[in-house]
Amino acid sequence: MGSQEGAAPRLASKFGLGEGLIVQELGFDVDCDKSVSDAIAAAAELVDEAFDDVVDAVLLWWRADDGDLVDTLVDALGPLADNGVIWLMTPKPGRSGHVEPEDIADAAPTAGLQSTSNINAAPDWQGTRLVAPKSRR
Repeated sequence: MGSQEGAAPRLASKFGLGEGLIVQELGFDVDCDKSVSDAIAAAAELVDEAFDDVVDAVLLWWRADDGDLVDTLVDALGPLADNGVIWLMTPKPGRSGHVEPEDIADAAPTAGLQSTSNINAAPDWQGTRLVAPKSRR
């Protein structure tokens, strides 16, 4: 494994996810970075869209042409635990499907969420951490 050996735990730690957590992955497609999914799966239980129980986090892959972001965020909130987080994964600027930061800034509060941080998740993908405001928890 060499230099990649420690890469998965480091990547998973960027998301603040770990042992015992259930993470639901939504919107995964061929353009997504599998190393992100693999790193989270190595640190937590990664489940797909068919999972129908409460989850601790949602890993949501989203592109500019995927439809209505507000509706998708509201749907992603459904199975999310009260103190859960949504990691909105979007293509970086200059990449196909890039989502403008103001689109996320507009959609998040409409869906009842606020953005708390951003991470460089993969060569073509960035992550935005979305949570329910503390007053609503």
